[in-house]
Amino acid sequence: MNRIILIGNGFDLAHDLKTSYANFIDWYWDEWGKRLLKSPKQCEEDEFFSFSLSKKTTIKKWNEVAEWYFHDFMISAHDFIEKIRRDSSLCSIDSKSELFSRICMLKETKWVDIENEYYRLLSSKEVDAKKLNNDLDIVRKKLIEYLAIIQKGINERLVKDDLKKTIFGSFYNRDIALSSNERWKQWVLNVHFDYSLVKWEEMREDYCIDEKDLEYVKLRDFWKWKDVFLVHEYEAKRRELELDNDLAPKLYYLPDKIMVLNFNYLTTADMYFSDKKNRFEVNHIHGILSDPDSVVFGYGDELDENYKRLSEKNDNEYLRNIKSIKYLEATNYRKLLEFIESDAYQIYIMGHSCGNSDRTLLNTLFEHKNCVSIKPFYFIKENGTDNYMELVQNISRNFTDMKLMRDRVVNKTFCEPYSDLRKTAS
Repeated sequence: MNRIILIGNGFDLAHDLKTSYANFIDWYWDEWGKRLLKSPKQCEEDEFFSFSLSKKTTIKKWNEVAEWYFHDFMISAHDFIEKIRRDSSLCSIDSKSELFSRICMLKETKWVDIENEYYRLLSSKEVDAKKLNNDLDIVRKKLIEYLAIIQKGINERLVKDDLKKTIFGSFYNRDIALSSNERWKQWVLNVHFDYSLVKWEEMREDYCIDEKDLEYVKLRDFWKWKDVFLVHEYEAKRRELELDNDLAPKLYYLPDKIMVLNFNYLTTADMYFSDKKNRFEVNHIHGILSDPDSVVFGYGDELDENYKRLSEKNDNEYLRNIKSIKYLEATNYRKLLEFIESDAYQIYIMGHSCGNSDRTLLNTLFEHKNCVSIKPFYFIKENGTDNYMELVQNISRNFTDMKLMRDRVVNKTFCEPYSDLRKTAS
C-alpha cells in the first residue's frame, strides 16, 4: 500500500517562504518602485503598465518627489504607486493588460488566484484569447523570476521535524475507507505479514531508521518467530492481526512507497527526501524553475461546463494553457498514472487548496479504484480557527460521486494540523 502526498502553496508558506500570489504582486510593484525612484525618462513602461509624467512635471521634480516619499516618509513602493494613481497631475498610469490589472485589484481584497482569474476571462464572450494567453505567458515569466529569488533561500534548516515524522508516518486502520477495508486487511495479513526480517531491514534502511530505534526493536521482537519458522506461531500471529488490524508495532504499517506530487515550482518538499534512498519520489507535476519551459501554469478543469464550449471552438488559443494538455509535454503525468495503477494508495493533502484549477487531475486521483483514503491536513489560522471544512468543501468539488467522497475523506476527528499560521505568519 502506497502514499501520495499532494503538496500545494500552503506547504511553502508553512516554511515561512513568501510564495503567495499576493507576495508576487508586492514584489512586482517593489521592482517598479525601484525603477521609478531614479527614472531619467518622461515615460517608463513594461508589458503591463506605463508611467508617464505630466507636461508640468520635470524629471528633476519627479526625482525630488520620489526621494521625499521613499526616504522621508519611508512608504512602500506599493503605497507610492497608489499615491501616484490618485494624483494624475504628477504622473499618469495606463494599463495594458486586463488580466494583470484584474489580479492587482483582487490582491487588495486579500485574495487572488491568477489561474482562476485567467480562466474566468478566457470563458468570457468577448475575449481576445491570443492577447490573454500572451499576458499569461508574461505573468508566468515574471513569476518564475520572482520564485527563483525565493528558491535561493531554501535549505535543510527549514525542515520541520514534526512534519517529517508525519510524511514518513505509518498508516492507521481508522483512516481507511469502509469500502476499502478488505484491501487493507489483505495488505496487513498477506503483504507485510510475509515480509522476512531481511525485508524489514531493507525497509529500515530505506526509511533511515536507526536499528536501535524503539519502534524498530518492537517490530524485530514481534517478528522473532520467523527466525525459527514456527508454523503455529505464524498462524497465531495471523489470527491476532485478523482480529485487530492495529495490533502490530507501528513500523509494520509503513507505506511501501511514497510519491510527493508537488504542485509548486520550488524544491521545498525535496528537502525531506535528501537522506532517503529507495521507495520515495518527488514528482514535480508542474515543472521546476531550473527548466522554465517545463513550468505548467494555466487551468485544469475539464469538468467545468465552460470547458466543453471552449474545446468546441475552432481556435487552439483557447486550449493553449489547459493543464491536462500541457502535461503531455513531459513524463510526470504518466509517472503519476503508473504509480496509482500499481497498488492501493492513501492521499495526504498538505497545503493544497484542492481548488478548481487542478480539478481534472484531482478527480482522477480521488475517484480512482485504488484510492483507499484521502486525509486532509488543515492549518490553524491567526484567529484560532482552522480551514478543515473549507478544504473538505473544495475536495468535494473534485468528486462526481458524493457517496464515495464521504467514505474516502478522513473525518476531522482523525485529522491534524500540519501548520499553525499563528506561529508561521510574518
